[in-house]
Amino acid sequence: MQRWKQRPEGSNWGDYGPDDQLGRLNLLTEAQVLKGAREIQAGKTFCLSLPLDLPGGNVLNPRRHPPQLSPTRLQDTPYLNFPLRNLNPDAVDVLSDDQVLLSMQYSTQWDSLAHVGALFDADGDGRAELCYYNGYRAGVDIVGPADGDHAGCGCNSGGPSAALKLGIENLAQKGIQGRGVLVDLARHFGTGRTLIGHAELMQVLQADNITIESGDMLVLRTGYAEKIIEMAGQPDADVLHTYGAALDGTDAALLQWITDSGITAICADNYAVEAYPARDRQGPRAMLPLHHHCLFKLGLPLAELWYLKDLAEWLHSNGRHRFMLTAPPLRLPHAVGSPVTPVATV
Repeated sequence: MQRWKQRPEGSNWGDYGPDDQLGRLNLLTEAQVLKGAREIQAGKTFCLSLPLDLPGGNVLNPRRHPPQLSPTRLQDTPYLNFPLRNLNPDAVDVLSDDQVLLSMQYSTQWDSLAHVGALFDADGDGRAELCYYNGYRAGVDIVGPADGDHAGCGCNSGGPSAALKLGIENLAQKGIQGRGVLVDLARHFGTGRTLIGHAELMQVLQADNITIESGDMLVLRTGYAEKIIEMAGQPDADVLHTYGAALDGTDAALLQWITDSGITAICADNYAVEAYPARDRQGPRAMLPLHHHCLFKLGLPLAELWYLKDLAEWLHSNGRHRFMLTAPPLRLPHAVGSPVTPVATV
């Protein structure tokens, strides 16, 4: 049974099948992986992750807190520097074992397609419902906690919160490996706040002679993550909220280019990928218009807070923009987002 009778204007719902949960990652084909592999010429790798305890604190998002490491325990015994001779007098082993309480989208991360949905009349009954990419429903496919009363949407399930559909495990099973193309916005626009619409993006692509093809993963350097490292766990929210270039999600031409380009993901070193708050508009609207277009309409994953400085400098010094990108999220069923340690190979 089809979940929707009408789809949002400009969306690709149903184009990859009625039950699709991959969206534009369907374009990340075997041929695209081979294109990425052909970019490996020097055999050099770059870690594109921040340390996962950065930014530090929670001033950038009060809901998200730094990871908390602790030893695993058996009854009241912490298993860190635990001599196994406590269990067997002949044992010479020393055992350390830990666990973490982690906000999935605190640091370097992927957004799954369950991260941002919208109020939309998918069933054509004249009343908007809370739904996600390809018509998956809040309260049915993405289930909230019992105390989350969302305007009668049916989310009060009484059970645990879970993305039963569109969870991050779908991205993990796909693999997310292929050709990345780096666009160095910081090199062109500096670190002041610059809104990047279609015109600005095309300006950089032309100046750097960059060609982006269907199936490529777009990687954007703004310098934001580098500033986070400089702040050493004490982020200054006032500085960061206006630091570096950010995509202008209100630019219709930019959104159309994202649709037409065939890119499979957008990975950026900043917070939210797009400028937030977005430029002021009137009437009912998405507060995160780029997320709305990419996650909700196209099923195009977004990645945030990647560390790109070393890769960008190497590519620039070698006259290159493309590389092999390997960036699978955690295969954690039903999670909405995931930390990631992306690796670029050149």
